[in-house]
Amino acid sequence: MRDFKRLMALALPAVLCISLLAGCARDSEGLTLSVCVGDEPVSLDPIFAEEIADQTILAHLYENLMRVTVDVSGNATVTNGMAKSVTQEENYDGTVTYTFKLRGAKWSDGRTVQAEDFVYAWRRLVDPASHSPYAELLSVVAGYDEARASGDLEQLQVTAKNDTTLVVVLNGHFDWFLTEVCTSPATMPLRQDVVQRLKEVSAVKNQEAEEQGGEGTARWWSDPAALVTNGPYQAVSQEGDSLLLTVSERYYNSSAAGPRNLAFYFAGTQEEAQSLYEEKLVDMVWPLTEERLAALAADENWAAVPELGTYAVLFNGEQEPFSDPLIRQALSMVIDRSALAEAAGVTALPAEGLVPPGVPESGEEDFRTAGGALLENDPELYAETCQQAKALLEEAGYDRGADLGELEYLYLDAGSNAAVAQALCQMWQEALRVQVTSRSVTEQELWTALHKEGYSLAGMDIEAVGNDAECFLMEWTSDSPDNVVGYANSAYDTLMAIIASAADGTARMGCLHDAEDLLLSDYAVAPLYTRGTAWDLRDTLTGVCRDARGWFSFAGVTLKTA
Repeated sequence: MRDFKRLMALALPAVLCISLLAGCARDSEGLTLSVCVGDEPVSLDPIFAEEIADQTILAHLYENLMRVTVDVSGNATVTNGMAKSVTQEENYDGTVTYTFKLRGAKWSDGRTVQAEDFVYAWRRLVDPASHSPYAELLSVVAGYDEARASGDLEQLQVTAKNDTTLVVVLNGHFDWFLTEVCTSPATMPLRQDVVQRLKEVSAVKNQEAEEQGGEGTARWWSDPAALVTNGPYQAVSQEGDSLLLTVSERYYNSSAAGPRNLAFYFAGTQEEAQSLYEEKLVDMVWPLTEERLAALAADENWAAVPELGTYAVLFNGEQEPFSDPLIRQALSMVIDRSALAEAAGVTALPAEGLVPPGVPESGEEDFRTAGGALLENDPELYAETCQQAKALLEEAGYDRGADLGELEYLYLDAGSNAAVAQALCQMWQEALRVQVTSRSVTEQELWTALHKEGYSLAGMDIEAVGNDAECFLMEWTSDSPDNVVGYANSAYDTLMAIIASAADGTARMGCLHDAEDLLLSDYAVAPLYTRGTAWDLRDTLTGVCRDARGWFSFAGVTLKTA
């Protein structure tokens, strides 16, 4: 374990160290909060930031059109951010135009935030040359497909009418556009002149490093203190295993209650992070160790916060034998999801559908509760279900599961995936005599297999770009570039088209439930389990806000009142 006490002393000014060692404190400079939400940044480029720690830092440095905050009941809610107002207009061709009027907000260098800063950032995200993993987030914007295919980014219908007016045209009704797209770190504004200048600076640093026989690793965002940002905080310094942010005096709401200083500590393992919290070097820690989660779960009244993802088996429907839906169905039916959830960890639950718990429907009810369980998880029916699966194999022309040949199951080498893969392959062998060999791969290897080289079976976390059921279902249409299972059903495509144009919320939700049911009835994917999460926060504090997609906001943290 790293010597965090020593590194902390090197990283922060002495006046801050005193308050940090005692946890969160209030002094003449206001509240100082120290947190640990992961390892040191992998990328602080908004269109490439995939780690929760990176996205959390970005959520404090930049502000999007809309922002996620905590309401008086402690629930996450979306309010106006850089957008002072927004209007929506339906067009005759079925498209929908959003017009955002921007605040008179400033960047940290004093320049005014302009609509063109959003246009630049969104075009950069969509640019096929960028290879951003979040480009699909803007697939709902008119002109997206044309811009991606041609590289002509002006075809993306995101324009600056003037300095204070941003106009965005969508392909249809997407209820989650404001709450998910306009709050994502990937769509935060950027200044083109700043990015270009910092790229030139990093290029010089890399050249100097290479001339001295080293390796140039600097990126335009590598020095957080040099970034020009528009959020509630700006970076002061990064040294060792810590990054210090302080309130931005340029922020339009700089008088808001919350920490004056925000210190991020980085830990490479959950055990290191937990140690920081136990030694009172940080006031909040995430993620928690399995031991800590088990201790929390011992309280029957405790419940983990649902994560926005479902771990599932992908069947390559474009290759034999999985082009036959009977084979996909047989392998799906013999999956004991309860056993796999147990192997996956303390917070894992057997999947009841593709859409996990916690995704909103209407009012206080969530989508999963409203739709009910679409998958059979009753242990008393498992033996009977296995017999039915054997009959399906025979109907498909295979007297024995071994006749399918030896198949391969790919899984990402991380967390509990190996244990789950072993248990899953054993289920297929024991119930159907199907020989499946599991193989661990890297993220790049898995991506290449799914998109280019081909595969038979694969385990993957299906994660949505937004907290809406549509975001889990839209990638399985026949024309979606993310449809790596080769699923093609005209009825499903029609349902998804209706959903995209539906103005009536109740009808839209009904179609979403029908679409999920159809997808799983065709056994295009086999959901296995969902997960939950939790964090530790000092009991003297309140106001931590977690976005359903994973990142945190500490801008509203205050001391509890008596």
